[in-house]
Amino acid sequence: MKVRRIVANIETSDIAAAKRFYQDVLGLDVLMDHGWIATLGSQEKMDVQISFAAEGGSGSPVPDLSIEVDDVDAALDAMEAAGFAIEYGPADEPWGVRRFYVRDPFGRLVNILSHR
Repeated sequence: MKVRRIVANIETSDIAAAKRFYQDVLGLDVLMDHGWIATLGSQEKMDVQISFAAEGGSGSPVPDLSIEVDDVDAALDAMEAAGFAIEYGPADEPWGVRRFYVRDPFGRLVNILSHR
């Protein structure tokens, strides 16, 4: 048996807010939309990963989601332009990533990162 994918499910009654943050700002595509559930994603091949943590590193809290992007500074600019407050960073971490934390419209702490 092999795991084929892992899907994060975030409860909300405001799917439009999810689309604003994850589609409009981060650039994810709508893969499925039944009105009561929308799945956003990418056709890019991605590694299947799930992390378990006691802290977020560098003394930060554990984020709910981590999203790796190709240009973390462009993502930071897009988040700020859209009015989302940055809660941590941007920071160049000793384990080789540049990242920042932002809360999505549902209060989830999201770690946006790029490997250096």
